[in-house]
Amino acid sequence: MPDTPDLSGSTERGEPKGRPLTGSAFLRTARLASLPVGFAGRTTLGLGKRMVGAPANLVLSEVQRRTADQIFSVLGQLKGGAMKFGQAMSIFEAALPEEFIGPYRETLVKLQDSAPPMPPGTVHRVLAQEFGPNWRQQFTSFEDAPAASASIGQVHRAVWADGQDVAVKLQYPGAAKALTSDLKQIARLARLFGTLAPGLDVKPLVQELQDRVAEELDYSLEAGAQSVFAAEFEGDPEIVVPHVVAHTERALVSTWLESDHSLAQVITAGTQEERDRYGEAYVRFLFAGPTRAGMLHADPHPGNFRIMPDGRLGVVDFGAVARLPEGLPESMGRLLRCAVDERFDLVVEGLREEGFIKRTTDLDAETIARYIGPFVEPARVDRFAFSREWMRAQTLRVSAPNAEGMGTAMKINLPPQYLLIHRVWVGGIGVLSQLGATAPFRAILEESLPGFSD
Repeated sequence: MPDTPDLSGSTERGEPKGRPLTGSAFLRTARLASLPVGFAGRTTLGLGKRMVGAPANLVLSEVQRRTADQIFSVLGQLKGGAMKFGQAMSIFEAALPEEFIGPYRETLVKLQDSAPPMPPGTVHRVLAQEFGPNWRQQFTSFEDAPAASASIGQVHRAVWADGQDVAVKLQYPGAAKALTSDLKQIARLARLFGTLAPGLDVKPLVQELQDRVAEELDYSLEAGAQSVFAAEFEGDPEIVVPHVVAHTERALVSTWLESDHSLAQVITAGTQEERDRYGEAYVRFLFAGPTRAGMLHADPHPGNFRIMPDGRLGVVDFGAVARLPEGLPESMGRLLRCAVDERFDLVVEGLREEGFIKRTTDLDAETIARYIGPFVEPARVDRFAFSREWMRAQTLRVSAPNAEGMGTAMKINLPPQYLLIHRVWVGGIGVLSQLGATAPFRAILEESLPGFSD
């Protein structure tokens, strides 16, 4: 096996050679391919147990546990699209049934903050490709061991030539091909992931990740977005964004954030005071971005939010952003306020105008009230205590096989312009529920969501 974790069987610049998969690329494909095979075996075993009299709910529970074990094990070993999907799915951990998610919670949270690293030889080759053969002259020092690793790149600590401490984000060789290939395979496994939580549809999540592959692979685009956020949040008492020092298409050098843990560790072991404080800072940042920077940070998993020594929340990874030069849609706040005030006739009318309910779809105000009502609980009170229990209750309610659950969900459309906003909204609520944070959600909406307080 070579010492490089080249993800795809690719050329030095990451473009496919068109040859058969070998080495690590073959192994990653084999691991993903093993998922549906294992699932078929487990469901066949489950059918056999049903035939000899085992209760249906016990059989399903056992299939779910075995499926979860294999999924989380495979996703935890891979980078590329498998890792990125695992990170995205980890945000929704709070919605999964406790009886089988419990043993795997630690694995899912780890997906938010780490991945296997590149060896030094590969790191040096990437640096030479991006900054030239004399790349060392641009650094006073460079640490070969990564400070952080994620789905398509890893971060190294270094000192820039001017003496400034910097973070050097390097893209894995072959990341483009691996990301595309993994997401295509995962898209075919929707039924498998649906076994974990019936009613949880992963297809839109995978489709969105596929649609944004090119943007996230271009670190030049990320550098531009990060620079805007860094300028807009300069001197903020709660948030710090690192400044861009230099960049190429596959390397990004930023000012170093001195932090030894992230929001993922607060989820795992934080005090209630920390959960409340950083949960509030987290959601305030997500809502403030569109107003202050004209962009929404669209990768809300906790590993991107660092706890700073001075108590502020550091924000990294601006590869996925929704560009909203006019801020969040005014209609979004207006309709949420109508729901809070229980004016569901206006909610239905507004949802039709925005394209959430097609003109030919029959949905009345009473049905929408039963479906949406519980979702707006956090906006009805001065402070709301988010929890996994609350999140699971909402998931079970809307995925129930009845007219008020899946029957209503199937009639609601998600317009393309709301895809990233929806991802961040649901993902943010998922993280607050993982934290178990109590936050002044209503006040945040009144301050930052256009149309809500009008």
